[in-house]
Amino acid sequence: MTVNKFRVIDLFAGCGGLSLGLYQAGWNGVFAVEKNHCAYATLCHNLIEKKRHFEWPSWLPQKPLDILEVNRIYAKQLRSLRGTIDLVAGGPPCQGFSMAGRRVENDIRNQLVFAYTNFISMVMPKLLLFENVKGFTYAFDKKSPSSIPYSTIVIKELKELGYDVYPQVIDFSEFGIPQRRKRFILVGVLNGKEGTAEQFVAKLRQNRKRFFVENNLPEHPTIADAISDLLRSNGEVDTPDRKGFKSGIYGKISNEYQIYMRKEVQGTIPQSHSFAHHCKEKTRCFEKLLAYYPIRNRRIDGKEREQWGIHQRGLTVLDAHSIAPTITNMPDDYLHYQEPRIMTVRECARIQSFPDWYEFESKYTTGGQMRRKEVPRYSQVGNAIPPIFAFQAGIVLKEMLK
Repeated sequence: MTVNKFRVIDLFAGCGGLSLGLYQAGWNGVFAVEKNHCAYATLCHNLIEKKRHFEWPSWLPQKPLDILEVNRIYAKQLRSLRGTIDLVAGGPPCQGFSMAGRRVENDIRNQLVFAYTNFISMVMPKLLLFENVKGFTYAFDKKSPSSIPYSTIVIKELKELGYDVYPQVIDFSEFGIPQRRKRFILVGVLNGKEGTAEQFVAKLRQNRKRFFVENNLPEHPTIADAISDLLRSNGEVDTPDRKGFKSGIYGKISNEYQIYMRKEVQGTIPQSHSFAHHCKEKTRCFEKLLAYYPIRNRRIDGKEREQWGIHQRGLTVLDAHSIAPTITNMPDDYLHYQEPRIMTVRECARIQSFPDWYEFESKYTTGGQMRRKEVPRYSQVGNAIPPIFAFQAGIVLKEMLK
């Protein structure tokens, strides 16, 4: 009996959240395109070297790749892949569209959506999965009738290529992710009858309970469910890959989510669980907030921020018994629900549903002008698609092919 081999290309792969979930769902990677050397290092370490997820064609260099150059240099090879690729997944960088930051219409990264549709036009996969922030569906100038959301442009181009497409904004918290994270998801089916792509979301919801049972996962994990075994009070050791910093050690497992996260892990020190250095003034501010601030999971900004002695642009005190707001690439956005400190990379990764065996490479954080060039560990995690959602999506996409 012939075993189906489901083949996927991951564009704008980042540190590999989407690829990881598809790998867990039984997909075989052909190659991935990721320009940033920091994010690529994490992808390479985990999914190329450790898991051998990607076949990688001989004609394509195995290194950080710019999709504009891939499209230009390897157009002939990409066209030769027609009929052999089941899925192209991924979405262009979202910073210019994000409602969480400053929306920038002329952000050069916004133009990468056209590189995406150009790539699709050459490879013509059977299915496509496109992801971006909710702001991708909004026009930059709502008052101008000529201002069109990028989502409308992408949908039009994909339909012209012969895809039945179905766009929807999905909240990943509905699929076992302990954070409120809404994303624009578009599924396309080549030569599909109208309504074929719409099956994706319906099947996702139908499969949800079975997925949680089969993987022994809670349907609605809280922040504490995700990270209560990573408290600083468990004890500290020197951070193995960060001189002058301390890391926490594992505490006792208390639920199924933590069991799932800690599979395949050896040792007592979680990787990327290094604590930030806080000055005494900031620590006192954090202690005061934990003791007296009455509302959790609500951003403190404006004059209220000044009253509590918060010097940064805003801060949210997390609620142990709820889900987190959207994990961003700014580690100072959130205060731990119990300890006077910001979250570690590993804690953010847990809330994003990365298992602990998945190790992050490059710097922990960066600032200033280097933000334009580097994507450190916090940013890699904040930019990723949660693997547990990608796992479920991968199962449904295989069903659609069958």
